[in-house]
Amino acid sequence: MIGRLIICCLLFSLNVAAQEQDSVGNGRSRRSIDILKNRLHQVQQYLDSADRAKVDMRYIEVPEKPWRIILRHNENQVEVDYSQSVDFPGTNEYSDWKLCFQPPRASSIGLWVGYRGTGVGFSVPLNKNAGRYFYVSSTGAKYGFNFRLRRFNTREVTFTATSYKDGQFDSEMEESGYLPSPVWIRSVYLNGYYVFNGRHYSQAAAYNQSVIQRRSAGSLLIGATWNQSSFDYSDIDNGLFMIVGHGIHRIKVHQANIGVGYGYNFVPFRGFVINAMIMPTISVYNRVKVYKYDFNFDVSNSEGQVDDYGQWNPETRTWANGKTHKPLLMAKWPADKVDYWDLEPETDYSSFRLNGDLRLGLAYNWRNYFMGLQMQFNNITYKKDQCKVSLIDAYAQLSLGIRL
Repeated sequence: MIGRLIICCLLFSLNVAAQEQDSVGNGRSRRSIDILKNRLHQVQQYLDSADRAKVDMRYIEVPEKPWRIILRHNENQVEVDYSQSVDFPGTNEYSDWKLCFQPPRASSIGLWVGYRGTGVGFSVPLNKNAGRYFYVSSTGAKYGFNFRLRRFNTREVTFTATSYKDGQFDSEMEESGYLPSPVWIRSVYLNGYYVFNGRHYSQAAAYNQSVIQRRSAGSLLIGATWNQSSFDYSDIDNGLFMIVGHGIHRIKVHQANIGVGYGYNFVPFRGFVINAMIMPTISVYNRVKVYKYDFNFDVSNSEGQVDDYGQWNPETRTWANGKTHKPLLMAKWPADKVDYWDLEPETDYSSFRLNGDLRLGLAYNWRNYFMGLQMQFNNITYKKDQCKVSLIDAYAQLSLGIRL
């Protein structure tokens, strides 16, 4: 795939160079230009013939024109659930609480340029906090590779808390509002797959239109996914949530998934294809790195009167009565002095987890033009002790392209 990408870059450079040579034409040999164009044509013929040799032309058509320019409009919906189980020392009570971040649907518009199945793209947001996307993708008869990067922030949150007493349900509350300071969410997504029936079935026919599916066909697929995500709300303005949440202020996750799935292309009439693909995956590598603050407050019960604690000494990190933490219930938030400091990060390698990759794609081709609609749903979860984060990432993409 890397070699193919390099060759495509060289082809583009050679083509631009040839055009510049034609325009300048000052003292340049026409014969040299013809040789350069001939070499370019030979390389293109080699790549095109190699692509056609790998497929059954009765099922998959490789278009004559190799270059594609695609205008894309994306609609993306993200939901992040951050949950904690909190025990209150010295009592028979505990609480399960959850912060649900579901910012408004993000809209963006972008451009993708590529040769055959390989190319790059970039999208810019159309609304606030949509984040930016960067894409790299490459597809062949039997393989596919996609890279996606996104970073955004939001303050919108729904807070849910369920309280228990003596192990029995006590009460529940839910409130929607805004965090004092934004939470930043960053996601890097890499996906690769292998198609067993690559001569008759093309995943690319529905998702980037590098080829055209002529007859209905399906295939078993194996895939691998690398997800690198971070969840960060470390601004001290969010200190109250961090104190209740065991001091956690940032989580970084590196997760590798493998799976086996099935894809099918249905061709009801010439030029039109409908694809459905489902692939359950298991995380075989799940590294969670948790960053924490320690505070001069905690969630324990009060022990004596407020004046028992006296003044806080930031050098010794103790209150005047020698205690290191003052009960949060005795604080007048945010008027009281809150001190905090970093602890050593904790790294944990958790057990296998079940995730999923579900895709639906439609494409229609006519002459040198094509359009498509693609949808994808990813569910990624990770857990550390009493903390759990679930990331749901779903998007729909409308594309309109031309072959050159």
